[in-house]
Amino acid sequence: MAGLRLEAVSKRFGGTHAVHEVSLDIADGEFLVLLGPSGCGKSTLLRMIAGLEEPSSGRILLDGNDITDAPAQRRDLAMVFQSYALYPHLTVAQNIAFPLRARRRRRARIREQVAAVAATLQLDELLGRRPAALSGGQRQRVALARAMVRDPGAFLMDEPLSNLDAKLRSATRAELIALHRRLGATFLYVTHDQVEAMTMATRIALLNAGRVEQVGAPEELYDRPRSVFVAGFLGSPPMNLFPAVVRERDGRLRVIAEGIDAALDIVADHSERDAGYIAEHEVLAGIRPEHLRLEPGSADIRGTVSMVENLGSEELVHFSIGEQSLCVRVPRPAGVSVGDRIGATVAPERVHLFDPESGLRLRWQEPQPTIHAAHDDRPVVPVP
Repeated sequence: MAGLRLEAVSKRFGGTHAVHEVSLDIADGEFLVLLGPSGCGKSTLLRMIAGLEEPSSGRILLDGNDITDAPAQRRDLAMVFQSYALYPHLTVAQNIAFPLRARRRRRARIREQVAAVAATLQLDELLGRRPAALSGGQRQRVALARAMVRDPGAFLMDEPLSNLDAKLRSATRAELIALHRRLGATFLYVTHDQVEAMTMATRIALLNAGRVEQVGAPEELYDRPRSVFVAGFLGSPPMNLFPAVVRERDGRLRVIAEGIDAALDIVADHSERDAGYIAEHEVLAGIRPEHLRLEPGSADIRGTVSMVENLGSEELVHFSIGEQSLCVRVPRPAGVSVGDRIGATVAPERVHLFDPESGLRLRWQEPQPTIHAAHDDRPVVPVP
């Protein structure tokens, strides 16, 4: 197995930058997911790594060796496509064996390797069938087996579960996680599905318009989003975002907007500066729906219920505050109806602040308070 390294890799189609100077280190044995909306460049990036697209600039290294200009067949990589790409006229055994036959391996060795991989993926009883006689999940396992039989340096997967129904997709996710643990192989996996990314990845690289927005463990991106894009992309429903100001009151900083007056997890220390030094500042505030709590007498947030969605064990309560709409996720039944006036609270450490111009997460920095993109879990406070 091997690690991958991307150094300022870019891809241009005419005047369009599909991928813009992406740099990533994918460690040996890691399960890294390239996540992002359609058209963000994730599949193009994967195809450049596989050798199916030529980078406009930058370098691609596999286990320290530059493979940027190497043809696809000479890269020690195995790719699993969304469409499975199985040969319909060949049996399962023949499909799995195809990469080995292309390399002119001995027949006895091919039979041995095919049997071993088939046993790993529980395909033993399907080896004599053709793809048309298989379910979607079985075809996906055959495609994986064909990749595994090569014993590649890394596996590249381009939305391999997108053609499966919800139940089968969930089961296949569990199979892929277990397979990665057994093999200890390097997996690079492309998806637009945040559930796949959050449940499978050791790290996520979230792409937006051909650029990397944030790279980190799933919980890091969810709990400490680096930008408004990350905050809004991850989560279902996504983070509530609203314009607000940061203001000091009674020695504590608060985030204030129409119908909202919530404390931040920061104490305003005046021991070395005059009172009033901390000026009011405009921010974009964010609160995840599950971090809001309905409290009838709350003074933090007050609004009017506009819709209640029943999710079975939970309900999504949408409420309006002037022209702003927020959502709270609570256990069912919430006990509220459309038109009710409600109050909600939020723990100070659960309030996220972003710069309204750049969209970057903000944090408080001492001793000279300034605005920075945050990489820790402290709320951010902009000061002059």
